[in-house]
Amino acid sequence: MTENYQNTFSEPKNKAKPESAPVPLKNTSVIQQATDTNAKAAEAAKSKTNIMREIVSMASVKKQLESVLKENAGSFIASLITLYSSDTYLQQCDPQAVYKEAVKAAVLKLPIEKSLGFAWVIPRRVKGVMTPVFQIGTKGYVQLAQRTGAYASINAGNVYEGELKVIDKISGDIDISGEPTSDVVIGYFAYIRTVNGFSKTLYWSLEKALKHAQTFSDSFKHGNEIWSKFRDEMFQKTVLKALLSKWGIMSIEMQNAVNYENADAADAAIVDDTPFPPPPIQADGSVDAETGEITPVSLLTDATLT
Repeated sequence: MTENYQNTFSEPKNKAKPESAPVPLKNTSVIQQATDTNAKAAEAAKSKTNIMREIVSMASVKKQLESVLKENAGSFIASLITLYSSDTYLQQCDPQAVYKEAVKAAVLKLPIEKSLGFAWVIPRRVKGVMTPVFQIGTKGYVQLAQRTGAYASINAGNVYEGELKVIDKISGDIDISGEPTSDVVIGYFAYIRTVNGFSKTLYWSLEKALKHAQTFSDSFKHGNEIWSKFRDEMFQKTVLKALLSKWGIMSIEMQNAVNYENADAADAAIVDDTPFPPPPIQADGSVDAETGEITPVSLLTDATLT
C-alpha cells in the first residue's frame, strides 16, 4: 500500500521543464536607429545612382559621348555607372559633378576602372563638401605619350636602397644601376627617350615626393584610399608628369591632360575661393581655322545636363 502511494505521487522521470521566458534585447532603440540609418543611406545611394543613370541616358549626353568615343561610348557609360554605384564615398558627391570629371577621361580616351590604373575619379572634401576630382595614373600618361609617336622609350619606377649611385648635377645624368640592398623604397625615377635620340631621366627622393604631395595634393592630405592602395604608382606618376611637362614633347592631348589635373592650380583655387579655370579647348571638336589643330570635344556645360 505504501509503495503504491509513493508511486502514485512521485514525479515522472522524463517530465519536461517549463520553458524560460525570452531575454529581452538590450538597446533595441539603438539597433533600430542603426538599421534605419543604414536603410536611409542605401536608399539615398540608390537614388543618386538612378540620377547618374538618367544623366547618361539623356540623348544629348549620349550624342556627345558617341562623338568622342564612337563605338566605345556604351562601355564607358557602363563603367561610369559601375564606378559610381560601387563607391560609397563617390556617392556623396553630386552625380552631375562626377559625370563631368569622368568626361575628362572620355575626352582623353582613358578607362576609369580603378584596377586598370589609367585614370580615376576621386572623391575629396573641399570646404566640407565632397567633391569629385579627376586624376591620371602612370599608365595614363604613358599611353598619352605613346600616342604622339615621338617617344622611343618611356619608363617610371621605384628606386630601392643601394640602387642610386650617382646624380650628376651639371649634366642631370642619374645612375641607378646599383644592386638593391633591401626592399625599402628611397625614391622614384622617370625616363624618356625620343625617336630623335634625346633622353632624360628625373629622380625624386621619397622625401621630395612626400613634400610635394603634402603641399599640392588635397587627396593625399585627407588620406584618400588611392594613396594607401597605390602610393608608389601615384608618386611614379607625379615624377613622370614633371619630366614630361618640363622636357617632353607635349601634344595638345597631353597639354589638356596636364590642365585637367593641375593640382597646383586646383589647390590655389580652393585657397583663393576662385573657380578652377577650365582647359582651353573648343566646344565642337573641330579644326581650328588659324592653327589647323584638331581639338577634342569640350566638357559638358551645366545647360547640357538640364
